[in-house]
Amino acid sequence: MSIVWIGRLLKQFGGLYISGTIMTLEISVLGTFLGYVLGFLVGVVQSSKADLDEKSVRTAVLVALKQICRFYVFIFRGTPMIVQAMVIYFGSLQALGLDLSPFTAAVIVVSLNTGAYMAETVRGGFQSVDAGQVEGALALGMPYLKIMLLIVIPQALRNIFPQMGNTFISNIKDTSVLNIISVSELFFTTKTVAGSYYKYFEAYTITAVIYLMLTFVFNLLFNFLEQRMADKANYELVDVDEYERALA
Repeated sequence: MSIVWIGRLLKQFGGLYISGTIMTLEISVLGTFLGYVLGFLVGVVQSSKADLDEKSVRTAVLVALKQICRFYVFIFRGTPMIVQAMVIYFGSLQALGLDLSPFTAAVIVVSLNTGAYMAETVRGGFQSVDAGQVEGALALGMPYLKIMLLIVIPQALRNIFPQMGNTFISNIKDTSVLNIISVSELFFTTKTVAGSYYKYFEAYTITAVIYLMLTFVFNLLFNFLEQRMADKANYELVDVDEYERALA
């Protein structure tokens, strides 16, 4: 019976399932976090406006960075992660002489892939912020970097947070393709378990339940954080003119 074999596989290979799950989480968490950082940086560059009429080094550098970011997003959004894994893992050794471990290559792949998708999400988040706030801050003489840090990014982060959660949950599932470069994540581990007794249905049923539990738990976590960010109790609305208060 399938249920009996599921119990046997869990009893005999429970440690392998646990190690595979831990590896999946390590790659997902580290790769997604680095991808968030990269995506924000690329999004900031893409959202920056270059004054083409101004002939300066700053303008030339910004235009060059925008082109590089556009090319990067085009490449990693237009190719599957499984192909990116093969190119980065094997290509890094042949082209650059870098002998990357499967884990390191996996983190790089997830980071670059996540960064490309997050860059577009961040750019959309920046555009969702009222342009009048930026213009008003510029009129008050605030530096552009300070405007981004204090005005634009906090509001954009709140707007794009649901997509950030979806990206992380997707990465948990997408790490399964990294078995192609021998990363000992959950899917790779399951192939070993399934081949031991040729019980593929039972072995992959266990894996499906583990993936489902992981996505369910993190989905609850992100929903909770999203509600916390949207809770008006976490924000202080200024309804009194501080200048008039000082004069009173």
